[in-house]
Amino acid sequence: MFTGIVTAIGTVVEAQAKGPSLKRLAIACPWEAAGIEIGASIACAGVCLTVTALRSRDDGNPGCVFQVEAAAETLAKTLVGDWTPGTAVNLERSLKVGDELGGHLVTGHVDGVAIIESIEPIPADPDQPWGATARFHIRAPRTLAPFIASKGSICLDGTSLTVNSVADDVFTVLLIPHSFSVTTWGARKAGDAIHLEVDLMARYAARLAEARAQG
Repeated sequence: MFTGIVTAIGTVVEAQAKGPSLKRLAIACPWEAAGIEIGASIACAGVCLTVTALRSRDDGNPGCVFQVEAAAETLAKTLVGDWTPGTAVNLERSLKVGDELGGHLVTGHVDGVAIIESIEPIPADPDQPWGATARFHIRAPRTLAPFIASKGSICLDGTSLTVNSVADDVFTVLLIPHSFSVTTWGARKAGDAIHLEVDLMARYAARLAEARAQG
C-alpha cells in the first residue's frame, strides 16, 4: 500500500527481456541499500514492483540500484515494457503503520494508461512568484472514466492528485511548482502516456452497485 506521495526520482539503468512475459529492470535511486529489504515493495511510476536484488551504484552518486521484475500482467497493463535505460520514474516506498497519509490510499495496481491531451500553463501572480503551475487535461480509458469524479483523488504515474473537473472521459489536474521539482511531471508533454489508478473507494463502490443490480 502507498500514498501517492513521491519521495524520489529513479533512473532505469538496465532493462532486459527474459522471454515474452518477463522483464528485469535495474533502477538507480538515492536511497541507501541498508534501508531496503529484498522482497520490499516499491511503487515505480505508480506500479507496485518487488525488489529482487540490491547493489551499489557505480556512477559515484549516493544511493543504490535495486532490481525488480515485471511479469505478463504488468507488461500488458502498463508502460513498463517500454522502459529503457535512462527512463526516469517516480518512486515511493511502501506505507508503514504510523506513517502520515499525505495523499490517499494507493495500491500500486495500475488500472490503465491515460494520455495527456494538453497542458495549460497558468501565469504566475507577480506578487506571488511561486514558479511554474499548469493544468493538465488528461484522457482516461473509456472503461475507467466512470470511476473519476470532480474533487476526488486519482493516482497518475505514482502521484496522488485531486481531480479538478471531469467532462466525459477527459479530466483535469493541477500541478504546482513543488510537484514539478520533485517528480517527473516537469518533463511531461502533450501526447505522453501515463499510468492511471482510480481511487480505491470508487472501485469498491462501483462493485457494490454492480452486485446490488444483479440481486
